[in-house]
Amino acid sequence: MDLATPELPDLDRLALVVVDVQRGFDDAAYWGPRNTPSCESNIARLLDAWATGGRPIVLVRHDSADPDSPLHPDRPGNAFQDLLAVDHDLVVRKSVNSSFHGTPDLDAWLRGRDLDGIVVCGITTNHCCETTARVGGNLGHRVLFVLDATHTFDRRRPDGGTMTADELAAATATNLDGEFATVVATAHLV
Repeated sequence: MDLATPELPDLDRLALVVVDVQRGFDDAAYWGPRNTPSCESNIARLLDAWATGGRPIVLVRHDSADPDSPLHPDRPGNAFQDLLAVDHDLVVRKSVNSSFHGTPDLDAWLRGRDLDGIVVCGITTNHCCETTARVGGNLGHRVLFVLDATHTFDRRRPDGGTMTADELAAATATNLDGEFATVVATAHLV
């Protein structure tokens, strides 16, 4: 999806929130086909830009309550992917979709540092990334959603058909842009 170049806020006032970039999402047999092959390299570019600029970085980890999930805390898939071996300011642990419903309290942390908002990237586009953007927007934070620094997986529709990962990402971008967030590309920010 080609995105128009948006007018950007002061990036120094935004925390980069990297959602659920965990080893368990590498299990293609469990999750199925995915999109955005450049997702991880785009996340790495954002991490480098935020670190170089001395901007805050937040890593979010999903601790699934389902013992069969690759993201359960007792499984190796719960660990962050190697690209997140970077200096960061905060780790939020959650067991639901929104990074704002984890520990420690992301909203309080952002407000305590007088930040204007967040830049969202990570996994999966239409679940935890989208929910984080929606809740962040509802809480009054400025939200930039970096579409090409997220990825998702094909999903079964209620009617038995399949929605592709690309279709889901396009729906997320359409749902968020101008309502909860500004949808951007990595190239807009680095």
